Amino acid sequence: MTPRTFKHLSAFIYDQCGIRMPAAKQTMVEGRLRRRARTLHFEKLEEYCRFVLGEGAGSDEVVHLINAVTTNKTDFFREPRHFERLAQNILPGFAAKRRQLVRAWSAACSTGAEPYTLAMVMDDFAQANGGPDYAILATDLDTNVLATAQKGIYPREMMEPVPALLRQRYVGMGQGARANEARIHPGLRAKVGFAQLNLMEPTYAIGHQVDLIFCRNVLIYFDKPTQKKVVSRLVECLAPGGYLFVGHSESIAGFDLPLDSVGNTIFQRR
Repeated sequence: MTPRTFKHLSAFIYDQCGIRMPAAKQTMVEGRLRRRARTLHFEKLEEYCRFVLGEGAGSDEVVHLINAVTTNKTDFFREPRHFERLAQNILPGFAAKRRQLVRAWSAACSTGAEPYTLAMVMDDFAQANGGPDYAILATDLDTNVLATAQKGIYPREMMEPVPALLRQRYVGMGQGARANEARIHPGLRAKVGFAQLNLMEPTYAIGHQVDLIFCRNVLIYFDKPTQKKVVSRLVECLAPGGYLFVGHSESIAGFDLPLDSVGNTIFQRR
């Protein structure tokens, strides 16, 4: 595509999901969009771009466009210190207050590794301590990764970071022709509800304020003004005393929000 078309496409993507696509990423974007263009029988990528920026701008094709250009790297127990802090300090704090239910939200869940990791940690604590019960909401913009997450089926090697006891309790390993598959146990899957949500929406209709929000390794794709808007909306969804987790490479310094730093990239709402 021409540099002019890429500039228009980049601006459109930014308006839709807040992600900036600098000129250095043009080759990557072209590679990801060619398959989609062929699926719709466009002979040239330029024709597909004209369509999605024109008559297709208000259609479901926008979702396919965003799905194609977004990055979905995810791992079980990624940034493990967050989960150690959750198990050793935060969940015991809720238990000491005799909380009956702890609500958690994985705000950019990708293919589900993060919310299922959360579920393992929270379920393990609840079983060992007689509660509290928990409910997890997992959202993402990308409908393709949500479909994968709901199935709860992963390559066997993705389970390597999961501690052995948790893997034994919550993951079923495939046999025979499916020996390379790992399946999250149905009981754990049932504790996680999945939904599509765009962090660019002016408000996040998640139903209830939550006690834990994990929004990790997402803010790095946004510019500072967009980061502040997103974090401000997240804080509105966080109950007083609740905790926000962001990625280890992310900073929300200077945003002037009712949050106190209580650990490495862990914040508590006042």
